[in-house]
Amino acid sequence: MRGGASKRTVVVLFALIIATMGGCRQSRALPAPPAPPPGMAYIPGGRTRIGSVEGLPQEQPVFTADVKPFFLDIHPVTVAQYRTFVEATGYVTQAETLGDSAVFDFITGEWSLVKGATWRHPFGPDQPAAPDDHPVTQVSWNDAAAYCEWAGKRLPTEIEWEHAARNAKNSGPMYAWGDSLILNGRHMANTWQGQFPKFNTAADGYLTTSPVGAFGATPLGLTDMGGNVWEWVDDWFRPYTERGKPYHPGPESERVQRGGSFLCDPSVCHGYRVSARMKSTPETGLCHTGFRCARDAPVE
Repeated sequence: MRGGASKRTVVVLFALIIATMGGCRQSRALPAPPAPPPGMAYIPGGRTRIGSVEGLPQEQPVFTADVKPFFLDIHPVTVAQYRTFVEATGYVTQAETLGDSAVFDFITGEWSLVKGATWRHPFGPDQPAAPDDHPVTQVSWNDAAAYCEWAGKRLPTEIEWEHAARNAKNSGPMYAWGDSLILNGRHMANTWQGQFPKFNTAADGYLTTSPVGAFGATPLGLTDMGGNVWEWVDDWFRPYTERGKPYHPGPESERVQRGGSFLCDPSVCHGYRVSARMKSTPETGLCHTGFRCARDAPVE
């Protein structure tokens, strides 16, 4: 009897040890994500869906991509931030060098080159100066890349940008904040209201750019991931079917822009969807285009 009891005791003790070890394994906390640099958000890595079967042809075919973790600016670079860069470096934008830049005329509904339109006065020298807390515009891709390099950062890739807009998930809603442009009577982004280009009711409170963050943040803590301004990303524009193939840009080659702007209307471009793409040549400045920067993060 004593021998049997001893055996039972050993079995019970062994079971308790195994259960305790299992509990330790289950309760072990995952490592905390690295703290982002000031003004940036941590974007977890993962596999993400890129494109949309319901979108424009340039958003197809849909594919999946693996994304490494990275940091992304919480909001587009502001006028004040860009001024700091210019004052520190003496940098001169391409619009300033060329002497004019592209401006949308709300009266005629047409685009034109306006002399003296720059990041300081994006609609022309006789129009109000750009507010400090609004996204900087009238910056070319080259101007944006120069700022990011000065700041010790880089432009995000197109895939990184969409991954962040999808809140680092391999699925998700149409927009970075959900499936509706208006929630509980509140506009979720700075876009066009009315009939483009004839009239804009500005029901969201803004005819042109808005202060960064005015429409709230996404689950990852990012703002302005739809509307306000299109954002330059690193990639050259080409069909997704050409992805991964060698590419030799020429004089007419264009860089990708993401996120939509205050000029986007669903009947025209619906550019504030997470999968929407736009493009322009890298020396082009526009009154509705800005950028944000990215930075590599430690691998998870």
